[in-house]
Amino acid sequence: MRTDSLFQPVTSEVRSTRTVSLSFNDQSFEVPAGISVAAALLMSGINRFRATPVSESPRAPYCMMGVCFECLVDIDGVPNRQSCLIEAADGMRIRSQEGARDLIFQPGDVQTASVQIASVQTVEVQS
Repeated sequence: MRTDSLFQPVTSEVRSTRTVSLSFNDQSFEVPAGISVAAALLMSGINRFRATPVSESPRAPYCMMGVCFECLVDIDGVPNRQSCLIEAADGMRIRSQEGARDLIFQPGDVQTASVQIASVQTVEVQS
């Protein structure tokens, strides 16, 4: 199985004159503006974006178009973000995803949301 990167460094001729600063696992980078987070990280030499929940195998972008979900990262505290579909922005804090993700809502929040939805539907039916 091939383990070296299939991506090649971008040559200086195609670099944007505008840049944005972002960080990945507390390491800062300056990258061209207007590119995806995945492209920015690959361009900066990052080749491990996440680890699989079961075997903890390292993963990195594959398709670069949102189909394979291999590029998932945590961006500004929000997990499961497809880095190939999100434009890099100044000040982004990106972290690798390690293992299985937690639920965004606690079980109590989900029950409360269900009750609120049910009461709204009841009111609408009675009107």
